[in-house]
Amino acid sequence: MTTQTEYDYIVVGSGAGGGPVAANLAKAGYKVLLLEAGGDPLRDEKGKDTERYTYSVPAFHARATEDKDLRWDFFVKHYSDEKQQQRDSKFSPEHQGILYPRAGTLGGCTAHNAMITVYPHNSDWDKIAEITKDASWNSDNMRKYFERLERCNYLDRPINPNDNPTRHGFDGWLTTNLADPKLVVRDRQLLKVIVKSAIQALAEQGKSLPQVIKIIFQSFLANILAFLKLRQKDPLEFLDTLLDPNDWKITKVSGEGVFSVPLAVKDGKRTGTREYIREIERQFPDKLIVKTHALVTKVLLDKNNTAIGVEYLDGKHIYRADPQADKTENSSQVSRTVFVNREVILSGGAFNTPQILKLSGIGPKEELTTLGIEVRVDLPGVGHNLQDRYEVGVVSEMNQNFSILDNCTFTEPQPAEKINDTCLLEWNRSKSGVYVTNGAVLGIIKKSHKDRTEPDLFIFGLPAFFKGYFLKYSEDIGKYKNYFTWAILKAHTNNTAGSVTLRTTDPRDVPEINFRYFDEGNDVNEQDLLSVVEGVEFVRRLTKRTELFTKAELLPNKNIDEQHEIKQFIKDEAWGHHACGTCKIGHKDDKMAVLDSDFRVYGTQNLRVVDASVFPFIPGFFIVTPIYMISEKASDVILQQARGNRQ
Repeated sequence: MTTQTEYDYIVVGSGAGGGPVAANLAKAGYKVLLLEAGGDPLRDEKGKDTERYTYSVPAFHARATEDKDLRWDFFVKHYSDEKQQQRDSKFSPEHQGILYPRAGTLGGCTAHNAMITVYPHNSDWDKIAEITKDASWNSDNMRKYFERLERCNYLDRPINPNDNPTRHGFDGWLTTNLADPKLVVRDRQLLKVIVKSAIQALAEQGKSLPQVIKIIFQSFLANILAFLKLRQKDPLEFLDTLLDPNDWKITKVSGEGVFSVPLAVKDGKRTGTREYIREIERQFPDKLIVKTHALVTKVLLDKNNTAIGVEYLDGKHIYRADPQADKTENSSQVSRTVFVNREVILSGGAFNTPQILKLSGIGPKEELTTLGIEVRVDLPGVGHNLQDRYEVGVVSEMNQNFSILDNCTFTEPQPAEKINDTCLLEWNRSKSGVYVTNGAVLGIIKKSHKDRTEPDLFIFGLPAFFKGYFLKYSEDIGKYKNYFTWAILKAHTNNTAGSVTLRTTDPRDVPEINFRYFDEGNDVNEQDLLSVVEGVEFVRRLTKRTELFTKAELLPNKNIDEQHEIKQFIKDEAWGHHACGTCKIGHKDDKMAVLDSDFRVYGTQNLRVVDASVFPFIPGFFIVTPIYMISEKASDVILQQARGNRQ
C-alpha cells in the first residue's frame, strides 16, 4: 500500500538521535514524518494519555528495561568461542547469548536508560575533526550544542549570559537535575560508606593532581575535615560541593575526582526525547507527524541511488526482538510505502540502522550477495567497527539493610491495587524521596593508569545488587536491601572488532551481534582488560575503608585475588550497553567509513544516519549525551543545506 502524502523529511527512529532531529526540523517549518517501531509508553491503545510508573519513576529504570510494552530483547555474543561465552553467569542457554536490553518505544532508549547525563571528553570531538578535516567538529564548537539542548536546573542562571564559565545551557529541551544529596541523611550506614569512599578516592589522587583540580577540591576537602571534626551544623553540606562533570572548566582539563551524577529528570520524572517530540507535535501538529508501530524495512533508492522514501510494516510487535512478537508468519501487519521530497534520516541505533542499510542494498558486497540482496552501494564498513564499554560490578553484602530502602519495592502496582510502597507514595505525593533518583549515590572519575592523558574509568556506587543484564534481573533490585554495588565503567575502549551481520533477509529477524570481547578483539596489548583490573583493585581499596560495615564481598568474592584470577572474572562477567560505531563517520579515503562529516551515506544522495552508529570511536563515559549533541549538530547541517548555506 502506498501513502500518497509526501514529506520533506522522513526520520526513522525516535531515540536520542532521531527524536531531536525530527523535532528540530519540524520546528524550522519542514514537514517531517517520524516513524517509530514501538508504541508510546504513556498512551494506551486508544491514544489516551496514561501513567506508567516504570517509565516515569526514575528509580524504576531497571523495571523499564523489562517492561513488556517497552522492551526489545537482543541476545548478543561477547565471544565467538562458545565455551568462553557460556562462562558468563548471565548467559541464556535458551537464547544462546547475553541479554542486551534495547527499547522499542517512542523515545527509544531514553525511555529506559538510567538518565545519567555526563558530558563526553573534548578529545572525542577533536578526533572526529582531525580524521574528517572538518573543523566544525572541534570540541569548542561542539560545546554549543550541549548548551543549546540543556536546561540546567541545578545551577543558577548567569545574570550575564555572556559570562557563563561553566557553559551550561539553561533554555534547552532536556532538563538536568541532581538528586538531593541530603537523602542519605536518612541512612547512617550509607552515609558512612559514601564519606569513607570519597576520602579514599581523594587520598589516592594525592599531589599528582594538576593545581587547578586542587583548587577546585579545596572547598570539598575543607567540608570533609569539618564534618570529621563534627564542627559543621549541616554534616552533609560537603555533598553539595561534589564536582560537576559537565562544567566546562572540568572538561577542559579532563578532571579526575569525586563527582555528582547529573540526571535527565524534570519535576521528579524521567524526561527524554519523547517529551520533546510530543511538545513540538503539540506546537506544530501539521509539521511533525508521529507514526508509531511502524517497522521500517528498507530505504527506497532511485536509479541514481538517491533516497526517495521508505517501506515499512504497519503493525504492533512485529520485530522479533520484541518478546510479544508473533514468531510465525501470521503476525498482523500491512506493508506501506511513503515518499520524501528531501531526505531520509536513519536513527535506528547501532544494531538496526546497519540492518536497514543492508536490507536496502547498502553494505559489504560479499555479505549482501550471499543473501541474494541486490548491491546498490558496496560499503564494507556497514555493520563493522561495533564497539562498547566494558562494565563489571563489585558487589558487597553489608551488615545491615540500608534503612533508606525500607518499604521500597521498586515495583509498579497493578491497576486498582492499593499502593503500600511508602517510597512510591512519597513520589506520588511530592515527587521527592528515593524514587526521584536512579540509585547512584557517588561518581568517581579517574585514570586507570597515571600515564594516560585523560580519565577512562567512571565508578559509581549504588545500594543495590547489580552484575549486569539477564532475564528478570530487575527483580533483584528490590529483593536485596543490604547489598552495595560499585559499578566500574571502562571508557575509550580500544576494541573495535565487533560486528552486526544479517542472519536472513527478513526485516523482522534480529541480526547476529558479536562484540568479540578482549582476546577475540583487536586490543592486542590487553590495555582494556588491565584498565578494568585496576578499576576492580581500586574499588577494593574503597571497600577496605568500609569493611566495618561489610559482611562479605559477593562479586568477584575474596577468593579471586591474584591478577590472573581477576582478569578471568572480568572476561567472564563483563557487560556493556552503549553499542556504537557500526556506520562510522570518516574521511572518504577510509574504505571502512560509511558517512561523511555531514552524516551523509557515501555513494548515495539524500540519505543520512544520525544515531550511536556514527561514532568512529566510542565517546565519553555515557553515550546518550554525545548522541544528543550530534543530533543537534545534524539538525544544523541539514537546515543549512536545505537553505542553500552549505554544500
